[in-house]
Amino acid sequence: MHIHFIAIGGSVMHNLALALHHKGYTVTGSDDIIYEPSQSRLKERGLLPESFGWFPEKIESHLDAVILGMHAKADNPELLRAQELGLKIYSYPEFLYEQAKYKTRVVIGGSHGKTTITAMILHVMKYHDRPVDYVIGAQLDGFDQMVHLTEENDFIVLEGDEYLSSVIDKRPKFHLYKPNIALLSGIAWDHINVFPTFEKYLEQFKVFVDSIVRGGSVTYNEEDENVSKIVEASENTIRKLPYHTPEYTIEDGETILETPDGPMPIPIFGKHNLSNLAGAKWICQNMGLDEEDFYEAMSTFKGASKRLEKIAEGKLSVAYKDFAHAPSKVKATTIAVKDQYPSRKLVACLELHTYSSFNPEFIKEYKGALEAAEVAAVFYLPESVKIKGLKEVSVDQIKEAFGREDLQVFTNKEEFSQFVLGQHYENKVLLLMSSGTYGGLNLEEVKNKVSNA
Repeated sequence: MHIHFIAIGGSVMHNLALALHHKGYTVTGSDDIIYEPSQSRLKERGLLPESFGWFPEKIESHLDAVILGMHAKADNPELLRAQELGLKIYSYPEFLYEQAKYKTRVVIGGSHGKTTITAMILHVMKYHDRPVDYVIGAQLDGFDQMVHLTEENDFIVLEGDEYLSSVIDKRPKFHLYKPNIALLSGIAWDHINVFPTFEKYLEQFKVFVDSIVRGGSVTYNEEDENVSKIVEASENTIRKLPYHTPEYTIEDGETILETPDGPMPIPIFGKHNLSNLAGAKWICQNMGLDEEDFYEAMSTFKGASKRLEKIAEGKLSVAYKDFAHAPSKVKATTIAVKDQYPSRKLVACLELHTYSSFNPEFIKEYKGALEAAEVAAVFYLPESVKIKGLKEVSVDQIKEAFGREDLQVFTNKEEFSQFVLGQHYENKVLLLMSSGTYGGLNLEEVKNKVSNA
């Protein structure tokens, strides 16, 4: 088969291209800009476009399919040419379903935790030599790619994102997978640019639960009120399997999990991550793995990339970097770090740069999100607000939204860098939270500063 990718450079898009190339497909693609590491990885396999840009002449009638990425606009010249020729055009989740429709589809959904839960499942399966196909939104240690597709594996594990599939397919990605086994971790309003009300956002998860195939199952976090209401109200003929946070203690900065075989130290920490672990355990058991084998594998799990990732440590200092940016994730991550190091002062820094985080109504959702930190800072660039076509957000608005008069707000990247590097980190924990780059903050300098405190 010859598959052409429009916007091949995206995080999952380029991984899907690599996976199909590995399967023996002929793969071509285009994009107007491709960042690292996508560029190097595509180049290594001979899949990097010769020139950046859109070239309708690449779209020929012999193509078996075109896969359209979210980065492409409705007036994309290659898309228009594909439509003109009547070619089959897929969004990547739609194409993934075609690859997976004869497999047992395990789909992990939720506003938060889905990457970590998917990573836990894949780690456990790999530890016990249980090969599965998969799609995950982060790079994992021990895994070459974020997408792996075969003809022979029975299971495929899919991280189920609720964002839209493509510019011409406005369905949330996880509506397309039709899971046999599903998990719902938690619901907290996100993606306000496409789901302007919480009710509209909730509706997407109702559809997800109803999309589970008859006779399938949903493992769900019963501690989340919104999740419980949606699952329990569903009239879909599926098994409903609740889970909750397991018992654990923290001793000298180490989390000890209570298991049927006794206390077990684990490398991860935070109540939200222990909840994620409980969900992952039930999914692995549904995939045929014993509880004892699950715990054995989890004792070696280090976490997903950018999820509470330890980047530096000194004798009495430590620094973490986390992908958290939505309010519920920021709050859970901040509390987790403070609980892990209760005797150290926590310096928590959050970068705002998503569309939702600059909306005057949505920003109120951040109230109390940084409360667990002794020192709290928010950084954003006013030009990011302008680029998104939103009204300017004032420093006072942000302080009021977070509910902290002592909140330090930075709108200049040099000043933010000076703040982070100017801290004395002895007996402190630094927590950096963002899905961006902190304005180009030099992380190597941060690591050296913390390590030498």
